[in-house]
Parts: sequence; C-alpha cells; structure tokens
Amino acid sequence: MKKLFSFTVILLFTLSYAQNLKPFSVPKGYKKVMEVKGDLDKDGKDETVLVFDTDKTASDHESASGKKDYKRVFYILKSEQGNPKIWKENFTLLYSSGLGFYPDDNILNLQIKNNCLVVEQSFFSNSRHTQLTKHTFRFQNGDFYLIGSYNHLADTCDFNFTNEINFSTGKVIVDREYSSCDDETKIPENMYKEFIHKFKPLIKMDDFKMNEHKFKIPGLKEDFIF
Repeated sequence: MKKLFSFTVILLFTLSYAQNLKPFSVPKGYKKVMEVKGDLDKDGKDETVLVFDTDKTASDHESASGKKDYKRVFYILKSEQGNPKIWKENFTLLYSSGLGFYPDDNILNLQIKNNCLVVEQSFFSNSRHTQLTKHTFRFQNGDFYLIGSYNHLADTCDFNFTNEINFSTGKVIVDREYSSCDDETKIPENMYKEFIHKFKPLIKMDDFKMNEHKFKIPGLKEDFIF
C-alpha cells in the first residue's frame, strides 16, 4: 500500500509539473547544431536535447573558414501529446562556437548514457595546448545535478594534466605526466594523487560555472579548480 501511495504521489507530481512546462519553438536566428535523444528521468520515455548556435556573438573572432563565434544554448525537451515542451535550458555550460586557437577543430559531443546527460567539449587554448572537458549530469530530487567532472589539458611536448571528480563517491584524481621534445630539458617528476573530498550539497546544473569552483588539494599548496 505504501509503495502504491508513493507511486501515485510521484505520478501526480510529475503530471502537475509537466503541465507547467512552456511550449518550445526554435528562436528566430538560432541555428541547430546537434540533437540527441534518451531517457533522462527513467520514465521509459525519451527526452530530446537540442543544441543551438544563438544569434548573439561571443567575440569578434572568426575561424580560418570565416565562421563567426556564437554563444550556444541547449534545451532538454519533453514531449506532451507530440508537442515539445521545455524541461530545462542552459546558456552557460557550452563553449561558444568559435572558442580557441583553431575553432574549426573544436569538438562538441552530447550523449545520454545510463540515464545521464554527458557533455564533452574540446578546443585548442593555443597552438600547442588542447583542453578537453566532460561533465555528467543526473536527474534526481527534482533537478539535474553534476555527478562527474573530467578535465584534461595536454601540451604537444611538455605535459598531460588530468583532473577528475566522481561527486557521488567523492573520489578525486589529480594526474600529472611530464615529457619533453628537447632531450636536454630536465623533466619534472610525474605526480598522481587520489583522495576523497565530500561535496555537500551536490551542484545543480544551473549553479555550475566551469572553473569557478575550487577546494584545497591535501598536501599541496594549491587548489583543485573545476
């Protein structure tokens, strides 16, 4: 009886919430970049995630092929009687279309895996450095929360740095590998550190801003920034 009551309450809450969702239509001037589908709330129905270049420029920079640098947004849509409704929208998580040194080589990959939204992005921060980020969000307790963060910075010759967090377990990894294209250069020692850091509460998608969150790394005089 308790299980039936709980299921009824959840169903009524979901239906009430869904009725308050706004209808979706593509804003004027927006250009579709990507579309993925999958079940994000374990209700057996697929949601749709749409990524757009907006009509607002992020900078005056243009790529080698002449493409402008536009701000990006993604929408998570639910379908009600065949009509798309806005469940979530985000204007802060995605890099702009023309970010970096070689914007034509930028990569954006969204996928829905294990009922989670995984956002993977990479760009060249200069002619030698590539930056790869991957953020995983799970719908729980009525909202989307960050449960995984992966950041990899690579230099053509000198280093590979990886920072990784599993927010569910609190496991943090700091991995630094050094090398050199110059045989006479003294190479620093590699460093690998693994520890537990409790995150309370978890960070909501709307509250997450890349590189604006930090905490102390045990045993080191520096912060872990994500």
